[in-house]
Amino acid sequence: MITRTAVVASKTGLHARPAALFAKAAGEAGVPVQISVDGKDPIAANSLLQVMTLGAKQGDTVTLHAEDGAEAALDKLVAMLETDLDA
Repeated sequence: MITRTAVVASKTGLHARPAALFAKAAGEAGVPVQISVDGKDPIAANSLLQVMTLGAKQGDTVTLHAEDGAEAALDKLVAMLETDLDA
């Protein structure tokens, strides 16, 4: 299992539009991806509702988890999270 951390850049955190864009991209990653915040249990990153229930706010650090070999997919998702998706 590999992990990556990212700081949420969107002004609204992972809510509404940013969460929808992120969940869609996670679903298209080609590998199962999970996301967690504050050391809580990871949830499915491709589920809009689950991503929104994380309650991740701007400036929060989240951790992405995937199987070995998914480094490129996680790197793309990290870059997405560290971009203001509200802009």
